[in-house]
Amino acid sequence: MADGKPDPKPPPADPKMDPKHGDGHRGLHVGRAICTFIAVFLLICGIIILIVWLVYRPHKPRFTVVGAAVYNLTATPPPFISATMQFTIEARNPNKRVSLHYDRLVMFVTYRNEYITQPVGLPPLHQKKHSTVAFSPVLGGDGLPVPVSPDVANGLLADQAYGVVGVRLVLLGRLRYKAGAIRTRRHRLDVRCDVLLGLRNGVVGQLPLLGDPNCRVDV
Repeated sequence: MADGKPDPKPPPADPKMDPKHGDGHRGLHVGRAICTFIAVFLLICGIIILIVWLVYRPHKPRFTVVGAAVYNLTATPPPFISATMQFTIEARNPNKRVSLHYDRLVMFVTYRNEYITQPVGLPPLHQKKHSTVAFSPVLGGDGLPVPVSPDVANGLLADQAYGVVGVRLVLLGRLRYKAGAIRTRRHRLDVRCDVLLGLRNGVVGQLPLLGDPNCRVDV
């Protein structure tokens, strides 16, 4: 203090000159750079996945029943249905760049929404690009009749007397698409084929297919 006057206060320090402020500023820039890099990386990955999907774009397979044989289909009390049936199914892969792999396959037959054969497991199947494969599993025939409702048993007798029996062939499993080194996750496969058979009592063996035996496929 000079001349009885207080000493002037020093000017406030500039926060930008504080070393701690500089470190925080640099950290903020680094964080923004990392976030920008991650966003750009995810955007590029998304564009690549979209391009690959548009190029390959897998279509679901198509199934058709091309043949049927019935060796036994009878209704007996209390009521039961005994069935031994064989269907030939063609599976077509419409994809030119994608192969298909099926597993956990199970097939059975229903009549009026009730089982008339027990589910039968099928081996895994690999289908090449743009190809058609056929398989002919035998369903039923294990000597164990399947219990059904009286309406179903009576309906079968009536349909056999008329000469036309409508059944549904069901194929369930898992489906995976493969394009080069890329494999998709397993998709649930649900195939349902409504088949009209020209069938009368006492007639066994190969039977004519009536109507359009194409199948509905859900993946």
